[in-house]
Amino acid sequence: MLRVITANLNGIRSAQRKGFFEWLPKQAADFVCLQELKAQTVDMSTEMLNPPGYFGYFHYAEKKGYSGVGIYARRQPERVVEGLGVPEFDAEGRYIELVYDRLSVISVYLPSGSSGDIRQEAKYRFMDHFFGHLRDLVNSGREVVLCGDWNIAHKEIDLKNWKSNQKNSGFLPEERAWLSRVIDELGWVDVYRRLHPEATDEAYTWWSNRGQAWAKNVGWRLDYQIATPTLAATAAHASVYKDERFSDHAPLTIDYQYA
Repeated sequence: MLRVITANLNGIRSAQRKGFFEWLPKQAADFVCLQELKAQTVDMSTEMLNPPGYFGYFHYAEKKGYSGVGIYARRQPERVVEGLGVPEFDAEGRYIELVYDRLSVISVYLPSGSSGDIRQEAKYRFMDHFFGHLRDLVNSGREVVLCGDWNIAHKEIDLKNWKSNQKNSGFLPEERAWLSRVIDELGWVDVYRRLHPEATDEAYTWWSNRGQAWAKNVGWRLDYQIATPTLAATAAHASVYKDERFSDHAPLTIDYQYA
């Protein structure tokens, strides 16, 4: 079995204070993909860099307290790929890939466009480039799982108040159509949706800090594991962990019957 967790921490130091590293060893995960570290190397404790039983790999943002991705892995990879080769996005720490013999595990953090038009345009630029990268990955002949905060709720079922959010970043028609192309044209599989095609409020992974979003479960499904078809077909169980709150996102765990 292969257990993979994805978790946007909204600051790894904040998540540590909220008990993330007490929770982590109980999960028996093979890979833990992290987003939004909001830290640089100098900010990372030994526990954050290499939790017991794991090797840690990170792609930090150049800007302090911003973005950043990482992966904790039980086994050391053959190769680590940091960034996409695009300076604008690599400076923001949005992509890291661990390459093994037949498998790649990726942590990705797509830009948010919620702060205004400038960032929304940056998000579209990222999506344009990333689509080609996703095509190359799916055509590589390797099994791949991309974990991360995609900052897009794909369909109406993926957020509580879809009608009032149709003009908001994260649920714009262009974003949703792009994600449909990733799945329908390129052949990637939204693994959670494969296992739970009808799930609604139990599928949410992010809640605004405004109002009573968490208390009322007014959420969005923004965190995904998207995999190549053969790997996705082995997925046996998926769950969103909500018993504790380490962040404004919740961890998504998927078990694959993959050796």
